[in-house]
Amino acid sequence: MADYPESITFFEWLAPLILSGDKHITIRDYAESHYRPGTRVTAYTLETHQAFAEIEILTVEPLFIEDINEQHAQQEGLALEQLQGLIRRIYPDQHQLFVIRFRLLEQPTTAESVETTAPISPN
Repeated sequence: MADYPESITFFEWLAPLILSGDKHITIRDYAESHYRPGTRVTAYTLETHQAFAEIEILTVEPLFIEDINEQHAQQEGLALEQLQGLIRRIYPDQHQLFVIRFRLLEQPTTAESVETTAPISPN
């Protein structure tokens, strides 16, 4: 058994952004920050647990919520206001977060069937 996560989940509506290469970071809290740079991780949809991509973790760095900026938004594939609102809804009581940078390695053949609806949207 690995001592680091081998999978990561994303809202279904984010899968197309990852598959297109528009999203190549994710901002998570401490509980979801234990990824090891250089490892291969399977990306799943949160809602249906459907695998849609293989990614390589590049870096894991601390980030204070007030330091989220336009560059982070661009790397998330979202507008800054959308990203800030989304992070506040997901982590309402968190100040210390972690930015996980990754790169897309490949996509399984089932990626086309990933739906793009989500309970938490960027708006």
